[in-house]
Amino acid sequence: MLLSKVLGVIVIARNGDRYNYYQDPTTYAGSVTETTALGVAESHQLGAQLRSTYLVSSSPSYVQGMRSDLVDNSEVHVRVKAGVEGTVVFDSSIALLQGLFPPNPNNKIQLANETTVIAPLGGYQYVPVETVEPGNDRSLESWTNCPAFEKHTKDFYASKEFKDKAKDAEPFFKAVKDYVFGRPTTLENAWNLYDYINTELIHNKTYAHRLPPTLIEQARAFADFHEDGVFSDKQIAGVGNIAGRTLMHTILTSLERIAFNGDPLQFLLIQTTYQPFISLFHQTGVIDDHPELKGIPEYSSAIVIELRRGSPPDLRDFLRIKFKNGTSEGFKDVHVFGHRADIPLTEFIYRAENSAITSNKQWKEVCNANSATFGFFSDPSANNTRAAFTGAFAFVGMLALFMVAKLIKRSRARAREARLRLPGDEVSEVVSYGSIPRERIEWYAGDPTTQIAPGDRPYIAAANFPDHPRWFL
Repeated sequence: MLLSKVLGVIVIARNGDRYNYYQDPTTYAGSVTETTALGVAESHQLGAQLRSTYLVSSSPSYVQGMRSDLVDNSEVHVRVKAGVEGTVVFDSSIALLQGLFPPNPNNKIQLANETTVIAPLGGYQYVPVETVEPGNDRSLESWTNCPAFEKHTKDFYASKEFKDKAKDAEPFFKAVKDYVFGRPTTLENAWNLYDYINTELIHNKTYAHRLPPTLIEQARAFADFHEDGVFSDKQIAGVGNIAGRTLMHTILTSLERIAFNGDPLQFLLIQTTYQPFISLFHQTGVIDDHPELKGIPEYSSAIVIELRRGSPPDLRDFLRIKFKNGTSEGFKDVHVFGHRADIPLTEFIYRAENSAITSNKQWKEVCNANSATFGFFSDPSANNTRAAFTGAFAFVGMLALFMVAKLIKRSRARAREARLRLPGDEVSEVVSYGSIPRERIEWYAGDPTTQIAPGDRPYIAAANFPDHPRWFL
């Protein structure tokens, strides 16, 4: 079917290159790492490629009606994973956005005195990003602090398949021992071994010259086996797919927004790490046709979900899904749920929605998490009890402060009465600033003693945007 009109796109992008990073093989708690210049260059390249594909009017995949010269923040939304590898993921998102919306001299403003000011760096465009913290939103990092997922990982380690693979890997572990400097050479630690070897091979010239041939390929193969087994499940709604299940909720709600003509959203960027890629490919059946995609995607890989409107007589909305593995190749179509072409939006939602985890509360149920394990996900009744005690102590404290303030005020008043008063009337100058109410005059004048009601201050309370609800329990 010829699909002529792109209504909008969702981009799921992996971070770019970074320095060595350690993950606990069971809990996936991570160490500190840093972005490299290569990493941000890779992300910038991805952003430029996305721009040429979706924001250039001559492109066959141009997003219809989307502004491409200067970013319209109502059309673009960016969500960035801020958990493990957080700073690296954030840096990658900024670099990608620099390629997607490069500096433009039209990003300027003319002041009242007729002076024209261009934004820094030749018209740099500042695109807002929403950082997603796992402490209050588990949608982009659902596999940490999840007891059920840890059990799933341990069950995988105890499986016959894993033990057989570990036996096959013994020659590799003996050969690589002298090149990982004391790191445990076990299949459970396969990801950490590969990440260390790969990092040194990229950044350490001496190491790169001494590493024997095929060791990096073997390390990659065992790491792919390890991560594919951990972040997948035979059931679409299995806990092994939890990385994709929480992300699926964001995908589905965003597709509904893009499809709705009254919503301006047309471009959603989700900057994350590699784990959701593995789960999504398993959930949607992509690996059935592309078994080569089992395992870890390269740095700056991306999944693009295009929402397209069909040509007459079939004017339904369809999804075209593309994948780009790293920076060395272009986007290729991948098909989901057994289709050999684009899938109708309604069918995709029907087949995927039951696997989606829609809230922190549901995540907690899936993970079998409890308040003893997670302080920030405590029992509601316990929260209410603590809130009651906190409120009572706060009230007593405020009452005590009020009484002390009254005593001080009364003593100062008596002291003033005892002082010598000068003759003549006391006159206070009243200043009028036109339509500004008196209560605001002193505030603008900088008088710190004037009491201003919160509603009179020139601030607007942040609204709770219904299109991107926070995941509070």
